[in-house]
Amino acid sequence: MTRTGAPAAQRVVHFVLPGDIDDPAAPSGGNTYDRRVCRDLPAAGWHIQPYPLPGSWPRPDATARAGLAGRLAALPDGAVVLLDGLVACGVPEILAPEAARLRLAVLVHLPLGDETGLDPAPAAELDALEHRALHTVEAVVATSDWAARRLVTHHGLAPERVHAVRPGVDPAPLAPGTDGATGLLCVAAVTPRKGQHRLIDALAGVAELPWRCACVGALGRDPGYVAQLRGQVSEFGLDDRITFTGPRAGADLEASYAAADLLVLTSYAETYGMVVTEALARGIPVLATAVDGVPEAVGRAPDGGVPGLLVPPGRPEALTEALRGWLGDPQLRDRIRSSARARRAMLEGWEMTSHSLAGVLERLRHEPRGTR
Repeated sequence: MTRTGAPAAQRVVHFVLPGDIDDPAAPSGGNTYDRRVCRDLPAAGWHIQPYPLPGSWPRPDATARAGLAGRLAALPDGAVVLLDGLVACGVPEILAPEAARLRLAVLVHLPLGDETGLDPAPAAELDALEHRALHTVEAVVATSDWAARRLVTHHGLAPERVHAVRPGVDPAPLAPGTDGATGLLCVAAVTPRKGQHRLIDALAGVAELPWRCACVGALGRDPGYVAQLRGQVSEFGLDDRITFTGPRAGADLEASYAAADLLVLTSYAETYGMVVTEALARGIPVLATAVDGVPEAVGRAPDGGVPGLLVPPGRPEALTEALRGWLGDPQLRDRIRSSARARRAMLEGWEMTSHSLAGVLERLRHEPRGTR
């Protein structure tokens, strides 16, 4: 549906997406964000024309490259185009020929060079490609204030061209949890960037205390890392306390949250951390490494209280100390849980995401050409 007096034909955005955003075996925050944009942006006055493109993005083969080039070439002059950064940021030479006639914006979920585990040379190459791509387009959308600042400073972009559009979160019932302390939950794809190995190390450091931890997330992205983690769990004798469930969605994911007393997230990089707000929407406190946009997602309660425990990413022992504090101090748990429930009432819904993105697209639609 469109706003009164705004015909759909005047507000159309062509959204170029990775081809796997609906793959249940590979859920991600970026895919969730893209799906919600497709679903919710029409309520903010924009008709979406999605174009999922298969390919090994951000390093596509010749077929995928031709598919993207053909898709852009087929669009009419002046069309507003939003491209997922995974598709766009590695192929600036495909964007450049169309930049003068199309109104291009790139949605950056994670800078390409920030993926954990990349060797320095490939990371530098992807970073250079992204630099060129983002300087080619008229607008850049980041998924947090932190990410917007990072893109401006790292790539030398004009601040007025970079827009923070944070993910929203759906309202959810309060999670009953278990005994209020020992039910731990990690929701993240099992990859080195998410740092499950240091979570396991920290849990081994509090093995004498009661707890159980469910790691919910895709297992197929890095089988070698999954095998490493399983060996680590066995070495510590924690096979009956740490479980890897694979990806969960719908009622199964809701059940995982409902059984959680604490969300744990030990990532090396997060532009925002959507699982943080998903937990807080259920009143579940958070223990996380204070990287990148995570503190922004955690936020504060109205009284200034922090609804979780944020630990320095460079101090592995801090994770163990924080877990020991959570498990051993009822007053600490009560204080943090109270802040989490207060923060729950402050969270923005996806309608705010759509409203913010619609504003970016409207500005792009009317902006004089050549302003980039």
